[in-house]
Amino acid sequence: MLYTLVWIAIFLIPFMNAQLMSENLVDFNKVIISWGKIAPYFLIFMINTAVLAPRLLLRHRYWMYSILLLVMLFAIFGTIEILDFRYWQSDIHLRDKASFTDLEWYWNVLLGVFMAGANSMIKLYYRALEIDQRMDKLEKQNIENEMQYLKYQINPHFLMNTLNNIHAMIDIDTELAKQSIIDLSRMMRHVLYDSSGSSTTLDKEVEFLHNYIELMRIRYIDDVEITINTPNINTCRKVTMPPLLLIVLVENAFKHGISYRKRSYISINIAVDNGSLTCVVANSRHASQTTEHSGIGLNNITKRLDLIFGNKYSLTTDASSDDKYIVELVIPLSKQL
Repeated sequence: MLYTLVWIAIFLIPFMNAQLMSENLVDFNKVIISWGKIAPYFLIFMINTAVLAPRLLLRHRYWMYSILLLVMLFAIFGTIEILDFRYWQSDIHLRDKASFTDLEWYWNVLLGVFMAGANSMIKLYYRALEIDQRMDKLEKQNIENEMQYLKYQINPHFLMNTLNNIHAMIDIDTELAKQSIIDLSRMMRHVLYDSSGSSTTLDKEVEFLHNYIELMRIRYIDDVEITINTPNINTCRKVTMPPLLLIVLVENAFKHGISYRKRSYISINIAVDNGSLTCVVANSRHASQTTEHSGIGLNNITKRLDLIFGNKYSLTTDASSDDKYIVELVIPLSKQL
């Protein structure tokens, strides 16, 4: 489009000259003569843009491109000089009113070099843009693939443990087993559908956490005190965030903060304030347990946070207390409707 507009403007110059010179009628002989002077440059442009640049310059064969470009320029303007096309301007008045003045052959070669150079620079610029777009698209695709891989690594054995618990409960408490199946199906629907995109709403993530907690209560019954505080439902519906981030912190608390011999607790606090979301998960610690909260979960969430937010998030842990472990996550909210 750019090239077309430029050359249309150039070929319209004789008509514009006629208007500027207040000529009543456009002399098409003069226009033809002017177009004849433009034609060699147009020929150079076409050969350069269709043959030399794509086959040599864009393939990094710079020396061959430079040599053939100069050979082409000398051949075209040398031929014109030899054949002496100046008979087109036998009328001195026509020479004065032509769009392009006559130049010596070496000036024509120099002008051709500048024109081909400008053409080549434009081609290189757009090629660079195309490469950048391809790289951005490839990088985005790689990031999306990696995030999908990390996102679906939610503790794989959780599903098996939950199904085993439900199976054992069927003969003991049929109604609770039925409700547990419903909770599990809601969780799976959230993982498979609500979390398939790059973002979801906070209310869906909170519902996912509640379903997860209810399923975990099956295993621990009254041995674990679990509290969760979240913003009101209207606020949660307005907040968008990457899916399946908070569950990693909660799952990690259940994995490392629960003792079957001692009473334990898990506290979950989620708040939205000043364009950021804060999630603080605290759980009990016991002397018999390891002091480190390590594993795939926190490693995955750190990788995902790096990919999504760069350095614009905060994930801190506090293990200074012997009986408490705290994880705090603060992420910026990209959209707050």
